[in-house]
Amino acid sequence: MNSIPKRIVKFIKKHHVFTLSTCINQESWCSHCFYVFLEDENALLFTSEAHTKHIKMAKQNPIVSGSIVLETKFIGKLRGIQFEGEMEKVENTDNSKYRKRYLLKFPFAIIVNTDLWLVKLSTIKMTDNRLGFGKKLFWKSNT
Repeated sequence: MNSIPKRIVKFIKKHHVFTLSTCINQESWCSHCFYVFLEDENALLFTSEAHTKHIKMAKQNPIVSGSIVLETKFIGKLRGIQFEGEMEKVENTDNSKYRKRYLLKFPFAIIVNTDLWLVKLSTIKMTDNRLGFGKKLFWKSNT
């Protein structure tokens, strides 16, 4: 597997909410989700209910995009990533490795009965102005 560069991994691990964008036909939608980064799978794990608009759309078109951003007023400190990937539903039983990893980070989620989803990352573009104004780092999966 093609590893994501450490600078990007470090940024993703520091945060816990991403914006997910879905699209079908001429309609698009975005939502905000708590996530766990699974570095060993180059994936973002999150929970969402099946009746939500973004999940219904992703079931029709599993190719999604999104972003994670550091909100700051200082242009020189601006950092964030934009990503693309493929979404899939994963096992959410008591013994599921995905459920265990999600609850380890978000134990309050134990009271919520929702589905678990993965975004298998395929492309990442990171902007990091600390490296120079408009500096971009790119990663693309080789699968």
